[in-house]
Amino acid sequence: MTTVLLTGFEPFAGDAVNPSWDAVQLVDVPGVNLVKQLLPCGFDASLAVLRQAVEAHDPDLVIAVGLAGGRDAITPERVAINLDDARIPDNSGRSPVDEPIVDGGPAAYFTGLPVKAGVAALLAADLPAAVSFSAGTFVCNHVFYGLMHLIATERPGLRGGFVHVPYSSEMAVADKPSLPLRAIADGLAVFTQTCVQTSDDLRVTGGALH
Repeated sequence: MTTVLLTGFEPFAGDAVNPSWDAVQLVDVPGVNLVKQLLPCGFDASLAVLRQAVEAHDPDLVIAVGLAGGRDAITPERVAINLDDARIPDNSGRSPVDEPIVDGGPAAYFTGLPVKAGVAALLAADLPAAVSFSAGTFVCNHVFYGLMHLIATERPGLRGGFVHVPYSSEMAVADKPSLPLRAIADGLAVFTQTCVQTSDDLRVTGGALH
């Protein structure tokens, strides 16, 4: 049975909840051994907790999930960049500016997940989805890059990547797009199942003009 590590983040920036973790807790994928891990929203602590979970559970696949408030779709990320540049402090009060995540590391890593196939599966399930080409420069990108660097340097048999989700409707954030928490969880289940069943991505257009 395939073991998948799903991670979500604790609340940050004054929010009472974080739909990335709330949705992850609801995900169920028949025939897949799901392990779920809450990550702290901190540059220093997040990767340490992620590494511990990978070492403890030895998953075949890691899908990290984070909140992208303001987006209106479930957006698998394609590229992680070697840059921390925090517009707001993390939950420990750190706000690095123009710092590499890994000194001397590659400028970027591409995801190890079939993001286009995942988006196609989400759209087929009537869930809003799109490929994203920027995971930002906050803790989400930090975890995404750190995960891909861990895979590249220590665990070449592991596949992993990152998915951003919108606000949940239950958060009632005024004037911001959202999805019901159940829909986010269902979308993560569809995406997870696609990643388990698919290693080679679809060769279809998924680019952006800007």
